[in-house]
Amino acid sequence: MGLRFLVVEGNTRGARQAHKDAYGLMPSESYAAVLQHIEPDAICDLAFPADEGANLPEASGLEAYDGIVLTGSHLSIYDRTPDILRQIDLMRAVYASRTPCFGSCWGIQIAAVAADGEVRPNPVGREVGFARRLTPTDSGRSHPLLEGRPAAFDAPAIHLDMVTALPGDCTVLATNAVSAVQAAEIRHEGGVFWGVQYHPEFSLGELAVILGRRTEILIREGFCRTPEDAAAYVADLAALHERPDTFDLAWRHGLDAEVLDPVRRTREIRNFVEHRVKREKSARGRA
Repeated sequence: MGLRFLVVEGNTRGARQAHKDAYGLMPSESYAAVLQHIEPDAICDLAFPADEGANLPEASGLEAYDGIVLTGSHLSIYDRTPDILRQIDLMRAVYASRTPCFGSCWGIQIAAVAADGEVRPNPVGREVGFARRLTPTDSGRSHPLLEGRPAAFDAPAIHLDMVTALPGDCTVLATNAVSAVQAAEIRHEGGVFWGVQYHPEFSLGELAVILGRRTEILIREGFCRTPEDAAAYVADLAALHERPDTFDLAWRHGLDAEVLDPVRRTREIRNFVEHRVKREKSARGRA
């Protein structure tokens, strides 16, 4: 029997529908597709805790999954609105269930806050397009989450908020000049979370669609000078998605195989599946 995952969507209904209208899939559906590409027999259920009245798993239901994955979100966790508080409560239940859990961007922020850490806006501003020169810490160099990553690498990213105060039992695994916490392991209430602030699940095509909907931000915050500049950047990413061997575009944007090769780009998710999900399923003797 294939692995069973719960993919927890961090977005509200309107935001995930807008993403689907532009890209063809909600973020949770896109994440599930990545998991099923890694593990073709995987079964992926979706959960929408931002929705009032959402049918969320109880503790026993969470324990029934082999792995739980948290997507990104347009929300800011410090707003503490009901759609956010439901997600924090769910993450606390995930910890208590001791089910292997991984999260990207919003995922690591939810995991940090649920374990009594803090998330605030980054004082140096937004990280957009790619997180550059991600560097494993001393702990990260030997940690299985980053197995196969080089001494410095880039990854798709888009976020303004970041973890600013670590939970009590947290090991930072990677960092860069923009965010001190780019990858981490968090232990809380018997559960273990692995997560990253960047987005290893994003293809360049999905990243292009996301940035194409945010050209106002790119211009307002100084990443691009004009709408034409922003459109050209998005077009280059879309072209690299179709033809990752387009050398001049890869050179122009400083991208290498850590981003262009889908296996290497999704390394952290693959490592989570291999080192946590499969091993823990085997240890529990589950068929």
